[in-house]
Amino acid sequence: MSVTAIPSKTESHRVPLLEVRGLRVEFATRRALLTAIDDVSFEIAAGEVLGVVGESGAGKSITGAAIIGLIDPPGRISGGEILLEGRRIDNLPPEAMRRVRGRQIGAIFQDPLTSLNPLYSVGRQIAETVQVHLGLSASQARQRAIELLEATGIPGAASRVDHYPHQFSGGMRQRVVIALALAAKPRLIIADEPTTALDVSIQAQIIGLIRQLCRDQGTAVMLVTHDMGVIAETADRVAVMYAGRIAEIGAVADVIHRPQHPYTRGLMGSIPSIHEQRDRLEQIDGAMPRLNAIPNGCSFHPRCAMRTARCEQQRPELMRVRRGDAERAGGSMSACWLHVPEQGDS
Repeated sequence: MSVTAIPSKTESHRVPLLEVRGLRVEFATRRALLTAIDDVSFEIAAGEVLGVVGESGAGKSITGAAIIGLIDPPGRISGGEILLEGRRIDNLPPEAMRRVRGRQIGAIFQDPLTSLNPLYSVGRQIAETVQVHLGLSASQARQRAIELLEATGIPGAASRVDHYPHQFSGGMRQRVVIALALAAKPRLIIADEPTTALDVSIQAQIIGLIRQLCRDQGTAVMLVTHDMGVIAETADRVAVMYAGRIAEIGAVADVIHRPQHPYTRGLMGSIPSIHEQRDRLEQIDGAMPRLNAIPNGCSFHPRCAMRTARCEQQRPELMRVRRGDAERAGGSMSACWLHVPEQGDS
């Protein structure tokens, strides 16, 4: 049985805009049925940024794809529920999901060239989205496209609205993709590695833009990344994923400064700091398990220096910290047996 992350006291009054309950995603192959996402639960409130972090293969992007209905065969959602503003969307017919995806959920992907049609001007692409979902006239849609380009920091938007994707730099193209994602005024944005291919200065601008959207429009954002620096600058809460499950979830400050799961501690220990001198950075030995070789018990136990016999036999669910410095751990939840007495219940 999964345990949904419980909001902190400062967030308890906020109604979740997105609720993911016990999500399970499977891929059928000739040899086996592979589980890519296994019983994942979390919530995002309006105006909140939830960062999702982990190594490649942890299941971050597949979770985002499941939410926006882009899991293609042989993959499928085999369990759980996804609710947007209280309405279940994971079981909608394809046509109904397409309307949700453009109107209520926007998407920002890592490579803007995969999101933009090279044969059409950026203004035409944004205007078509506006017309389809908001029912505006052609002239109104064009004006909306110019306003969106201005809002996302494109200089000379009135003249650049007729330019093609190849006429923009990488950072400017990513701004166009953000404008496209915002075209129909969605309530939720799935941002999958939106800053990975950009230099540091452009990354900072994109991060600032995402935070401004949350503040000004109350947009909820699920920010998928492997970069903890981006998480620290952008997110309100963070979910750490490992082998298709959430290992830890909590407020950014708690997870970064007081990590409760051994995997999260390893991630934090591998990041260099300008405030602390170290001879060597920490490392996590081993590698993420393949989907056809997920170990029994805690999937992290083969790489964990703190494992016990229980870790090898029983899989822990997300739980509150029950031992050690519980108050300093804040509102984080961790899927680790270290937080219960050896003979305690989960």
